[in-house]
Amino acid sequence: MIALFVAAGVVVGIYVLLTETLFKKSTCKSSTAMAGKTVVITGGNTGIGKATALDLAKRGARVILACRNQQRAEVAIQDIKKESGHAEVVYMQLDLGSLQSVRSFTETFLKTEPRLDLLINNAGLVADGRTEDGFGIEFGVNHLGHFLLTCLLLDRLKEGSGGRVVTVSSMAYRWGKIDFDALINNKDLGTGKYSWQFFQAYCNSKLCNVLFTHELAKRLKDTNVTCYSVHPGIVRTELSRNVSLWQKVFIEPVARFLFLDPEAGAQTTLHCALQEGIEHLSGRYFSCCAVQDVCPKAKDDGVAKKLWEVSERLSGLS
Repeated sequence: MIALFVAAGVVVGIYVLLTETLFKKSTCKSSTAMAGKTVVITGGNTGIGKATALDLAKRGARVILACRNQQRAEVAIQDIKKESGHAEVVYMQLDLGSLQSVRSFTETFLKTEPRLDLLINNAGLVADGRTEDGFGIEFGVNHLGHFLLTCLLLDRLKEGSGGRVVTVSSMAYRWGKIDFDALINNKDLGTGKYSWQFFQAYCNSKLCNVLFTHELAKRLKDTNVTCYSVHPGIVRTELSRNVSLWQKVFIEPVARFLFLDPEAGAQTTLHCALQEGIEHLSGRYFSCCAVQDVCPKAKDDGVAKKLWEVSERLSGLS
């Protein structure tokens, strides 16, 4: 009996420890209204993106869901409209795995939308394969597509007052690395048929997100646009929908017990999108609605600049 109580105490202790560290919740406390403002959210039809879109719609923003799958986006839009009571939630087609699609999206957006106040680079995936342009899919979707999208929309962001770019990264950046030779020669930062191989590629792409934001802030200096990267927490989303069945069998019970729900996962994104007074922290990385220090490799000026220059070439901007 004593052993049982000890075991139970250990389990409870581990649970409390995990919920106060890896699975800690936070809350965006900003009361900022968004009426009259326009927001673009990639991957806004599910998970963190949908929860973010719902909150911004409730605040009165015109929310554009930039998604690949129109049918799923339309279902999400109806849900958001119903729950928020706000009608200005619309779909625009965007496949981040196609540079042509990114260019088509921005062309359409710039012709039809007179303003942009907030760009949320939310979409991401864990998978193996190649994009339409032959890039490793995680590098192509998680970083390069968002890189091109952001660059093409920057001028419109600058036209407003206080535009922001929020890029959803992950604490997984800590295990990432950037092999420029592999990137230039193979058009990827890792690939392979085994789960650990494309998880490593995912970590690499998340490091790209943090470095991209670090360099973007330098290029936005003396403008009215700021940018932030975020770790949303470990969240129950469809991020791992492409992993194998046995992994889902292992992950799902743990996810249900410990992982944050999408609403909780959206809080740091919302904090960086809405909180007043954080403009001087442009380029920084946030977690649990607070700025966090990053590993030296994630704020290496030389690597960040080189990644930007290589990304310009790979995306056709230079």
